[in-house]
Amino acid sequence: MIPALRLLLPALIPSWNFFDVIGDSPRLEYALLRSPDEAAPDWLEFRPRPERVPLLAMLGRLFWNARWNETLFVAGRADWLIDEPTEHSRNEIFHRIAADLADRTDREAAWLTFRIALLSELEGKIVREIAFVSEPRRLSTISVR
Repeated sequence: MIPALRLLLPALIPSWNFFDVIGDSPRLEYALLRSPDEAAPDWLEFRPRPERVPLLAMLGRLFWNARWNETLFVAGRADWLIDEPTEHSRNEIFHRIAADLADRTDREAAWLTFRIALLSELEGKIVREIAFVSEPRRLSTISVR
């Protein structure tokens, strides 16, 4: 029983030294366009964080929170896209955004683009920098699994 407990404890009580470096915080934003040449009229945050989470919902999220896990995956892809850009990372981000927009009734906007904004702290102020802007893609060509 004791050897099994020793294996389980690191999973239950994580080490605070898990992260070597804490970097800038990526924020994913998207825009819907009518044509690929159109300038983005307004950027929308992808899955914005709620201002408040009720206690019961917070307790439930301790045991099941698939949507947040997927949001963390997308943030990881955004980090990866900045550090080592690949077509796979771009495709994954396009796919996740398009999946969230699949039930939209607004079909005037046929093109999708996204950008990654990095938030960091500098001299006590939050600084926002645009690190990446994707090329527009036609919504109809993005697979929604």
